Amino acid sequence: MTYCLNPECQNPENPSTAELCLNCGSNLLLRQRYRPIQLLGRGGFGKTFLAIDEDIPSQPRCAVKQFHFYDPDPENIKKAIELFHLEAVRLDDLKHSQIPKLLAFFEQKKHIYLVQEFIEGRNLKQELSEGVYNENKIWQLLQDLLPVLQFIHNKRVIHRDIKPENIIRRQSDNKFVLIDFGIAKLLTDSALLRSATLIGSKDYVAPEQMRGKVFPASDLYSLGVTCIRLMTQVPPLDMYDCHSECWWWRDFLPKGTIISSKLGQVLDRLLQTHLSQRYPLAEEVLADINAALDSRQPNFVAIEKPIAPTLNNPDNSSNFNASPTPDVPISPTNPAFCLTNNSAASSSLSVTSNLEPTIISAVGVDYTKLRDFLSNKKWKEADRETWTVMCESLSLEPETQLEISQIYQLACPDLQTVDRLWLYYSQARFGFSVQKQIYESVKGDYIRFCDRVNWPTYNSATASRQIKFTRQAPIGHLPSRSWVGGLRWLRHLDALSAKLSECDNNAAAKL
Repeated sequence: MTYCLNPECQNPENPSTAELCLNCGSNLLLRQRYRPIQLLGRGGFGKTFLAIDEDIPSQPRCAVKQFHFYDPDPENIKKAIELFHLEAVRLDDLKHSQIPKLLAFFEQKKHIYLVQEFIEGRNLKQELSEGVYNENKIWQLLQDLLPVLQFIHNKRVIHRDIKPENIIRRQSDNKFVLIDFGIAKLLTDSALLRSATLIGSKDYVAPEQMRGKVFPASDLYSLGVTCIRLMTQVPPLDMYDCHSECWWWRDFLPKGTIISSKLGQVLDRLLQTHLSQRYPLAEEVLADINAALDSRQPNFVAIEKPIAPTLNNPDNSSNFNASPTPDVPISPTNPAFCLTNNSAASSSLSVTSNLEPTIISAVGVDYTKLRDFLSNKKWKEADRETWTVMCESLSLEPETQLEISQIYQLACPDLQTVDRLWLYYSQARFGFSVQKQIYESVKGDYIRFCDRVNWPTYNSATASRQIKFTRQAPIGHLPSRSWVGGLRWLRHLDALSAKLSECDNNAAAKL
């Protein structure tokens, strides 16, 4: 079949030997040598066709991009033409075995055409239909593509649209090939200082790119998003928490998935929202990858939720003391990193993944109900029970709202038991310690705190109805402040933070 390139043609399919379109009479050959045989795709600026080069005896396949104008705004047309010309210039300079070669660039009948080497193979979006990527495949992808990104960045070019559709596994050698440089932009000093044309796929685009700024790190971010998409088959934005500005990709890995902590650390840093926390250059990612793989001591962490031991079983308790399981490392995607925006080592919040906290009460409070509600993910019931046990620990009637002075009277073992139960069963997503850390990170600004945890800034029955009792709620959203009362309720986090610090200091002094 020969495909007519006339955008107005109503019946573009023609016999494979035709010279003129049987429907509109247009010339079917480009430059009397390139015969389009199949439409591969279309975008805002044109279409891409599979073609054969009839000027060469072997008639090799090639990819033909047709650029045409639909926008009546001359400024938009001018910008589009500039982008297309830049693509040709940059591609001609990007001679790399994992980038399609530029074969020709010309105009014909008021349309601009670009001819590239055709890469035989499937893109990674097509591979997703066969199942998720395991760790080995992700290492291979990173090791294969990062040198390509290093090459183009050294040429002062940023791709700006890294995603599964633009990565092809070449059939001949299984190498990954980076395609579609149609939106690549020359990285000049002026480009860094002025807002660049916003182009890219929203699911994969870096935050600064959404604001019109692009850096080599922007491509690295998109590569990281591509990796977690391949590992989960979940649309990227479904794994991103806008309130905490963190990726919760581990929560979406298939059940039983095992990854090494080293891969997790690399991906976490690629996915950092803030440029200062992200890898700046591809060579730095490669250095970390090489160090991780050369160490030959992978530290595998099972993502599958561990089975919690029974509290009342003394055998389980003795096993804990005899052979404790190491803490799960704090990473850029767990709450501690996201809240402090510092390195993992600097965070004080750590949760042991499969050591259920010991229930201790200084005044004889029974925390069994709270534990059971939390273990069964009954967040609303657990929130209500939290209020109940706090009142009981102060010998108050249930549902008595606590004033600031009463928060200081809470017994440390009881406050810490409540906090640890919430931390453990929410996997460090909820709890008083989490709220304390958020509050300190915003320097005691209660309005900013409420914005971070998605609480209303007023206290009433209407406000309590806005609480979301689901694990998908923002970090620190639970337990709610339903137990807080008095005229100074806005300052309850000052008192709660001070009390938690006092309890921590007392515990440390006893060691």
